Amino acid sequence: MSRTTETASKATPNESTEANPEANPTGTPAATLVAKTEHRRTLLASSLFASSYPLILLIALTILLGVTYLSLITGRYPLELDELFRILGKNWFGMDLKVYKPAENMLLTVRIPRLLAAGLIGAALAIAGATFQAVFRNPLVSPYLLGVSQGASVGAASAILLGVGTSIAIQGSALAGGLAAVLLTVSIPRLLKNQSTLMLVLSGVIVGGFGTAALGALKFIANPETQLAQIVFWQMGSLQDVRAEALTQFALVAVPCILLLLAMRWRINILSLGDDEARTLGINLTRTRGITILLATLVTATSVCIGGPISWVGLVIPHLCRLLVGSDTTKLMPLSILMGASFMMFVDTLARSLTSAEVPLSVLTGFIGTPLYVALLLLGKVRVK
Repeated sequence: MSRTTETASKATPNESTEANPEANPTGTPAATLVAKTEHRRTLLASSLFASSYPLILLIALTILLGVTYLSLITGRYPLELDELFRILGKNWFGMDLKVYKPAENMLLTVRIPRLLAAGLIGAALAIAGATFQAVFRNPLVSPYLLGVSQGASVGAASAILLGVGTSIAIQGSALAGGLAAVLLTVSIPRLLKNQSTLMLVLSGVIVGGFGTAALGALKFIANPETQLAQIVFWQMGSLQDVRAEALTQFALVAVPCILLLLAMRWRINILSLGDDEARTLGINLTRTRGITILLATLVTATSVCIGGPISWVGLVIPHLCRLLVGSDTTKLMPLSILMGASFMMFVDTLARSLTSAEVPLSVLTGFIGTPLYVALLLLGKVRVK
């Protein structure tokens, strides 16, 4: 039995109303709200393989390990299995083994950091997408809802125009721009004294539109031979400049946010039931929703500053996982992490292996994500509210 079921069973209608007089401001009978909660929880659990959740997790973990191995040996410089084991054995376990030095440097300084960055970005965008879709109760919501993508793009473009050539500086400027955009989005409802979810979404649309216009202006004044191409390429997403230092900084922010979102998945699940039901179950809506949105936005902003605004991951992966295990976030979010990491690692492997030039990540995620999303629509598992 889930923790939300235990909470509902312990809080009877009379007890919840007496303990929290504001739990039912609409005047709807508490017994009716509890009945609705149980009905919606049943709908959340409906999926193709909800009863086989441990098996689904095991399969997802196996896929992740397989994609990890494929990514390590695949690229412009392919590695044999024995060569891979010799390099890892020498550097990770202190074994006295002979290795080919160029292959060792390539694997340790380029391929492994890039693999870890791709996996972490995929996990971050997937769990952020699942969080936003649950909090806003809308399956069409993506992690870029609050304008973080547009803000990060403006920040990165500004750094490029100012002649800041280092990737660390561009990533830092992108992070600052993304967080500034989200701060502006959150400030608008406060200024208007309207803290509703709809107003927050509308504020994100406003800030995103302004960011798009500002980015267009920066492109217009950019040098078309050098700066413009760099801005456009950054917008399309790439991990070719990721190294251990940038990966460490990214992980220090992203990993704690992901773990906190996982720890809060029970409360996020209750939020997805609706405001009245969440109040009946004793959830502080303003605080819980604010914390979850902050964590999801922060993990999205750090992902964008490392790899650029990569499309479709935060939208399609939660839908795919929802098809398998249902909308219950206690099951959906862990699976989304595994599937998102596998997806991005696979896409990045394709990006550096298909041609002699680097293929932008958003191009590949678009080509893969679009037909996958159409397939989900045809299966009738995307319920537009």
